[in-house]
Parts: sequence; structure tokens; C-alpha cells
Amino acid sequence: MGKRSVAAPSAGAAGLALVAALTMTPAAQPALAGTCPASTTCPTTVTFTVNAPDGLTISVPDGPVNIGSGAPGGQISGLLGPVTVSDQRAALTATWVATVSAAAGGFTTGGGTPAETVPNTAVLYWSGPATATTGGVPADFSPGQATAADAQSLDVSRTAFSKTSGSGDNSATWNPTIVVNVPAQAVAGTYTGTVNHSVA
Repeated sequence: MGKRSVAAPSAGAAGLALVAALTMTPAAQPALAGTCPASTTCPTTVTFTVNAPDGLTISVPDGPVNIGSGAPGGQISGLLGPVTVSDQRAALTATWVATVSAAAGGFTTGGGTPAETVPNTAVLYWSGPATATTGGVPADFSPGQATAADAQSLDVSRTAFSKTSGSGDNSATWNPTIVVNVPAQAVAGTYTGTVNHSVA
């Protein structure tokens, strides 16, 4: 019987097979820029992002804050110290309300018995006008209690300050006054309580 031989593919045939394979799976091409006729506008959309990293915050004085002294049946009044709302939300509608109240239990001395407690109904707050603002116009900001005649007791939550209109980053600072109508039956001592602010 005669032997049959199988010829190895030539280098040329292998090259043709490789070219065919590459032709069947072309490499991805980058997106083409817009192409426009001469003398026409050729637009490219551009975007960027404005971040608002810090949000809405409120800062209050470190305590304890001593507002003074007085006799039973009298009145004690003093400044709490600067309270600041900082609005870094970069919002289209940049409004907020800061509220204030006193912690439950009132202001106490000694063992905190009824005779050693000044109730929150006897502790008043008035914000006064803003001492500083940024962003917006003065009309955007509104004190909760503009004058001493507007003072409110801290037995429930009260509006301390607010921003009622405007947009973008802003801030407001005020220095509220605390007024204590000391009960006639109050005993001597240093009374301690907590005034709480929040903003939303």
C-alpha cells in the first residue's frame, strides 16, 4: 500500500487564519466626538457637581454658664452666650427653625427636693436679634423673641430663631438672655439645669 502524507499548513495559510480571526472580533473603539458641518455650532455637554459636605448644624456655648445671683422673690437675668446655626446644605430652599427648651426637672440645688427646685415655668428665654448673619438678606432671618417683652418660659419647646426664605449657604448667630423669676420659697444654693437647642 502506498503511504499518504498530510501536508502541514503553510505559513501563509496560518497568517490568513489569524487575520480572519482578528476581523471577526474587532477591538472596541472610543466614542467619537460630535461631527458638524462647517460654519455650524458643534456642542459638547459639560457637567460638574457642587458638594454640600457639612449640612445643617448648631453650636452652643460650653457650660456651665453662670448668669448671676439674686434673692428669693427676685429676678436673675444673664446672657447665655453665642448660639450659631450654620447651614451648609447649598439648598434651593434654605429655611430652618432652631428650637429651645429646658431639660425636664427644672433647675435644682442640693437634693433636688421641691423646695430645692426652680421649675422651668419660672425660667424664661428671649433670643434678641441676630448678632451676625451670612448669606441671604436680614429679612430672611427671624428671632423667636425679639425683645425682653417677648420672653417665653422654657417648660415647652420654643422657637429660638429661624430662617424663613432664601437659598444657598447661610448662618445666623444670636446671644439669648435667660431670665429666672426666683420663687419666694426658694432655698439658698447654686441651681443647675440644662438649656437645650436644636435645629431642623
